[in-house]
Amino acid sequence: MAELTYRDAVAAAIAQEMKRDESVVFLGEDVAAAGGVFKATVGLLEQFGPKRVRDCPISEQAILGAAMGAAMTGLKPIAEIMFSDFLAVCWDIVANEIAKIRYMTDGQVSMPLVIRTANGAGSRFGAQHSQAVENWAMMIPGLKVVAPAFPADVKGLLAAAIRDPDPVLFFEQKSLYPMKGEVPDGEYVDQLGKAKVLRQGKDVTIVALALMVHRALDAAAILEKEYGISATVVDVRSLVPLDTQTILTEVAKTGRLVTIEENPRLCGWGAEIASIAAEECFWDLDGPIHRITTPHIPLPAADLLEDNTIPSVERIVREIRQQID
Repeated sequence: MAELTYRDAVAAAIAQEMKRDESVVFLGEDVAAAGGVFKATVGLLEQFGPKRVRDCPISEQAILGAAMGAAMTGLKPIAEIMFSDFLAVCWDIVANEIAKIRYMTDGQVSMPLVIRTANGAGSRFGAQHSQAVENWAMMIPGLKVVAPAFPADVKGLLAAAIRDPDPVLFFEQKSLYPMKGEVPDGEYVDQLGKAKVLRQGKDVTIVALALMVHRALDAAAILEKEYGISATVVDVRSLVPLDTQTILTEVAKTGRLVTIEENPRLCGWGAEIASIAAEECFWDLDGPIHRITTPHIPLPAADLLEDNTIPSVERIVREIRQQID
């Protein structure tokens, strides 16, 4: 095992797959010579050269249009959209073209394409550069949606996404880039669509994604130490495919479900999980399902305002106590 940052795990996964398969190519804005605006792709240009690691113009439509054509004609492109907010600029290509090619060609054309993007708040970039938009993607049939919380998951899930024959949107929470963690040495490939139970408890099941996983774990530790509330924490990791079996099993054990979402409240991914839990394990529930989310507002850039907008450890502890007391 090696200790890598979240950003270094991105480069490690891409390098692993580019070494393994010469059809894997990488393109995006400032991804080659500059090593990415978040320094998550440093060294790839030197390793694989400008034919396979390409800087593109400032045009999200051009980046994804080129990646889509490359995928349709035999390559396995990884395309970077610098900020997930900018998916709005090229959403027609993502939602109406990339997501539907396999269906519209009756399976004659596959789309082995990964779209990597920096997602979420915590870096004070303001309303147009700080959104968590996983819920945009998960509602489009034909797209797989992944959002890792730990460096090891970054490497394993990104490798799995690159090997997948269908399009995958890979959301990297930008404030996690400096985080360090142990990552398996050598070739490492994880499984898409598999949640992880990070902590077992008996009073409540907390379901979280990306940055919120870390806050859920911190909150669970405080709840147990200071209030005697024992919490299970589930890291969803993949919204599409969604591991409902693991989530529902853990909810049935504790009888309570709380989702922690960085997305705005309206139509967030937790609403879908709450709906599934209400349908599938209603009689196992001992209380109402509770969602802790960002309000339905544009994200502020000011430090204190942003911190008070996205779910904090203190808020998670307070709201879970209110649900159980």
